[in-house]
Parts: sequence; structure tokens; C-alpha cells
Amino acid sequence: MSLTIDTTAGTAHSAESRPDAAARVCAAWAASGEFDEYLVYERDSRWVFAAGVRARVVLNHHTIDVTDGDRRTSTSWTGDPAAAIAHALAELSGQWRVYGWVAFDFCAARHDLFGHVSGDAHLAHLIVPEFEVVVTDDGIDTGDLDPRRADRLRAIADAVTGPPPATPVDVGDDADDYRGRVALAVDEIARGEYQKVILSRRVDIVFDVDLPATFVRGREANDPARSYLFHIGELSAAGFSPELVVAADTDGRVVTEPLAGTRAAGRGADLDAAARAELLTDPKEIAEHAMSVRACFDEISSVSIPGTTAVHEYMAIRERGSVQHLASTVGGDLSPDAGVWQALSVLFPSITASGIPKAPALDAIYRLEPGRRGLYSGAVLTASSAGDLEATLALRTVFSAGGTTWLRAGAGVVAQSTPDREFEETCEKLGSVAPHVVRRGEGGR
Repeated sequence: MSLTIDTTAGTAHSAESRPDAAARVCAAWAASGEFDEYLVYERDSRWVFAAGVRARVVLNHHTIDVTDGDRRTSTSWTGDPAAAIAHALAELSGQWRVYGWVAFDFCAARHDLFGHVSGDAHLAHLIVPEFEVVVTDDGIDTGDLDPRRADRLRAIADAVTGPPPATPVDVGDDADDYRGRVALAVDEIARGEYQKVILSRRVDIVFDVDLPATFVRGREANDPARSYLFHIGELSAAGFSPELVVAADTDGRVVTEPLAGTRAAGRGADLDAAARAELLTDPKEIAEHAMSVRACFDEISSVSIPGTTAVHEYMAIRERGSVQHLASTVGGDLSPDAGVWQALSVLFPSITASGIPKAPALDAIYRLEPGRRGLYSGAVLTASSAGDLEATLALRTVFSAGGTTWLRAGAGVVAQSTPDREFEETCEKLGSVAPHVVRRGEGGR
């Protein structure tokens, strides 16, 4: 029997239509300590809290490990990692919906770059949760969840309060010579090695971070395409994704939403308007965006029925927290010969987080960036046995693993790029998250 928790009473629920109120409820469940693994996923004013593990699929460098109830298997794989995951999921019992993450290194096998990936790398980690609870403007729907657990969730939600104050993170130090690496990339572009590459830099956080509280603070300040908060396997994250890598529905529609071209936002109406006008007329930004849309069009076309690929929106402005972007939407009708996982394989990693052409740009990323990206510029993903899939780009995110917490941001380097401007762009993007990080222990947590 479906149980719907009343959200009309109490401070936390009286404003449930506000995103920050839903974020507070989901973050409180995540912070309760009652769930070893969970994922919060926000899409179109619908928030899912998925917790517990009924089944698990982990893609490693050499093997794919599956746990499905009492059945545990570990098999080797070669070729396309997306095909390996699709095969493993097809073997799961019953109907299912998975949630999880796909690391940047997932791309390496397809593009003959696996030599750059360490043998202990985890490429993807997906779970089928034991239960899902949905938060919308209408309330909190626990579905067929055990009434005792539903009551416990209601008690946690009823006790929700505001998040503690943030401890902003300084992102202005060029600790890993980002400017120098941009200069090297510009030289390689001038030599014709590739047209565009997204180079990123990492900013370590030197204090313990309260990720659920950071998620609430960050969501208050951002207007993401999707947001997420999770602890799955060895990795935790709180993020505010600006764009989709790919989404495919059960009707066979497949879309991607490239963002390329950036200026600061949130600095006041006059400054934002001036930055917007500059963005729409800057030859470097327009050229960068156009080549990204062209590449996405070709990728969508490769998995779509001929003649169905189209640009549905071109070079609009979308605000994403501390920045505004040039944005387009490219879609098509998925070919019967291509499934949703093949669409992910073709579109991953996003053109706007890798470069053009993709293979030499990826090689440049592996050569020019110190340390591996991990989940950064990978994807947070959900898919189901009904045939839908959605992968959202893992940017504007706080990452945590192995006792270390960090931020990361990048910028698109093209022939006209200058090191100082690209460094400034990374600071602008980091501004979507860095001011909202909450130190663990603040406010009694």
C-alpha cells in the first residue's frame, strides 16, 4: 500500500515546493547514518532518495563484478565497457532501476587509451536500491516501503532545520601550473594536434566536509540541470550538474545538451547583462560553442535513425549558479540497431568536458593533467529495465574518497585561448560550489 507523508505541517514541510526544502529533507535522510549507501537525484522538481542495495554492478579495469541477492559473479570483459554493463544488467533478476556513477576513465577502452588507466581503477559503480522515496511539491511518497521505516523517515523529516554556515574554499592558487598547461595545449592546437581540449585543475579541501549540509547550501545557490548527493562504494559526492551527457527515453528519443562558452553570473543585473552580451558576441566563445554542437550532432547521428537528428535549441543562455553558458540541445530518434547503452558509449565523455576531436583531446588530457580525474567529467547515472537512461555530467561537484575531499573545474582551450582567461574561467565555475562548503562539526553536526 502506498503511504504518502503529509508535508503541510512543520517548518521543513510548509515550503516543500522550494528546492532547498526538498534538499534539506533528502540531506537529513542521508546524514542520519541509517543508510550505508544511498543516492539523492533531483530532476524536474522530483527528488528521489534511493537507499540500500538489492543488486550491485561494479566495472573494474579487468572485471565486472555483479551481486544480485545471493548470486555473486566476477567475469572478465574486453571491448566496449557500456556493452559489458548492459549485458550484466540484462542478467539481473526482475525489474530494476539502477543509480550510480561512471568515472572519466570509462572512456579509455573505447578510445584506445587504456594504457593510461591504473589496474585498480573503478570505472563504474551502479546499485539497484532496496527502496526509493520520492519528494515532490505534493509531499513525500514512500510507495510500498515498510511502515516502520516510513515512520522513521517522517520523524527525520519533521526534525529538519537549516544547514550550518559555510566555510568558503579559496580557489585562487594555481598550485599545479594550470596556466602553463593551457599554454602547452595552445601550442599543440597550433600544431594541428586537435582543435579543442578541456583542461581541468583540482583544489583540495584541507578540512573535513559535511557533504549533506554542503549539498543543501549549494542547492540554495545553484539552478542546476540535475543535482545529486550520494555515497556509493568508495566514493561520496554532492553536485549540481549544469548539463546532460545523454538522455534516452522508452519512446526512443535521445538528446544531449552541450554547454560551451562561459561568463560569470550572479554579480548584479548590470554586470550579468554586460557579461551576457559579451558572451553572445565573443568570436572565441561562439566558435568554441559551434564546434561543440557540430561534434554532438555527429555523435547523435551515429546512433539515430537517418534524418532524425536536429538541433532543437541553439546558443541560448543558461545560468548555472555562478556562471552563464551558451547552450544548445541536440536530439534524434534512437536507431533500432543502437540501444541506450550504445548511446552512452558514443556520447561519453561529453564533448564539452573532453574536446574535439575527442580521441586526441582525451590523450592530451591524460598527458597534460597531473593525477586522474576520477568521477570529475564522468557522469551520475540512472537507468531502468524499461529501457530509459539518463547520464548527467559530473561537474560543479564536491568529491570525497579515502579521507580526502576536493573540487575540480576546467575550461575549454582553443587556438584563441589565453592562460589567464582560462584560469579565471575555472575560478568562475568553482564559484558555484566553493563558497558553499560546510565544515563538519559546524552547527552541532
